[in-house]
Amino acid sequence: MNLVAVGINHRTAPLEVREKLWMSSDEIRNAVTAMKGHPFTECFIVSTCNRTELYGVYNANGSADDAPPDINGLKDQLIGIKAPGGAVKREHLYHMLSSNAIRHLFKVASGIDSMVIGDIQILSQIKDDFNLAYEEKTTGPLLHRLLQSTYHVGKRTRSETTITEGAVSVSYAAVELANKIFSDLSKKTALLIGAGETGELTAKHLVGRGIGGIFVANRTKAKADELVAGLGGKAVDFDTLQEMLNSVDIVVSSITSDKYVITKSDVQHAMKERSNKPLFIIDIGVPRNIDPGANDIENVFLHDMDGISVIIDRNVQKRKAEIPRVNEIVLEELTEFYNWYNSLQVNPTIHDLRTHFEQVRLEEVEKNINRFSAEDRELVDLVTKRIVNKLLHLPTTNLKNGNEETEEEKHNKLHIVRSLFGLHKHQSPKE
Repeated sequence: MNLVAVGINHRTAPLEVREKLWMSSDEIRNAVTAMKGHPFTECFIVSTCNRTELYGVYNANGSADDAPPDINGLKDQLIGIKAPGGAVKREHLYHMLSSNAIRHLFKVASGIDSMVIGDIQILSQIKDDFNLAYEEKTTGPLLHRLLQSTYHVGKRTRSETTITEGAVSVSYAAVELANKIFSDLSKKTALLIGAGETGELTAKHLVGRGIGGIFVANRTKAKADELVAGLGGKAVDFDTLQEMLNSVDIVVSSITSDKYVITKSDVQHAMKERSNKPLFIIDIGVPRNIDPGANDIENVFLHDMDGISVIIDRNVQKRKAEIPRVNEIVLEELTEFYNWYNSLQVNPTIHDLRTHFEQVRLEEVEKNINRFSAEDRELVDLVTKRIVNKLLHLPTTNLKNGNEETEEEKHNKLHIVRSLFGLHKHQSPKE
């Protein structure tokens, strides 16, 4: 199969290198347009924070004996699109051909090749980036079918395994923990202390779980205002933390501070004001933001980074345990894709083989037809057709029925048949 993949990811290069090859939507459009025909007949690019990968079909006729393009040249071309200054080098990039390229894309879509195992975002990113190439008319029949199979791998992975289940990020684990304590978050309110990246992600997860109300306190109130503007909720002054403790159900703190922003006495006072109603506190600050002594207070449930890390580690191990099943799905879909692809290759080969034999038959009949009487000429034509059909019956059957053969064996058999009979000289009809 004339498919090649060239790329860079978190395994082959650090962030400061791979970010040099990250491409925006417009850059992807320009890149695939430039590569269409030089050297590809079909191509698309996937670019995320952890990878940039080019997939290309490098032959228009679909013949099995074309040599792949110059790999170093492809790497240089990809590097030159975004980072010609030398920060990205050939050794930072990998390449794969045919089935290895397909298997890699399937693993990416399933989430087992991600920095975070079971990444649920990557499949939609592949879809979005493929659509960019589709809009630029740089995709074709093979890549369209490949992407259909890729989507199917992603969907099967999510429906048939638990690879995406369980929190593996600090912010999501914090919200998952809160959801276990309070089964119905829609009737609860939460206070976020800190509007940085972790606070923002926590807020998004809480909103996604249907939290009843959310308040954000930050030393710089403008940052809190900015966060709630996009997610809903209300920004509160940082010096009202004690007052907020009196009414909220969940507190998540993620700021940098050299002293506790909430002390044990603060929590004791709040529990009196709230008539000892349960208070769930998650301290994901480093150093810790909440006095650990607060956990000794009745109906106060305090969890810090160590507790969150235990949950994350447990979930990561559960996801890793699902990798063998995901690999089975990848192999099943790879086999299915190759069955489709080989059917495209077998049918033109059979057509070309029969065309070749028919041309030989017609030429010989025409050369010798005058040696036969007029009444025998029709019989000569009929008999020679039957001979050709009988000669081709077994080869045709064997070409179609290759279920016990490996993909390499099927490929080699087609290549041998085309080479033996010079079928490369015939132009296969377009499917």
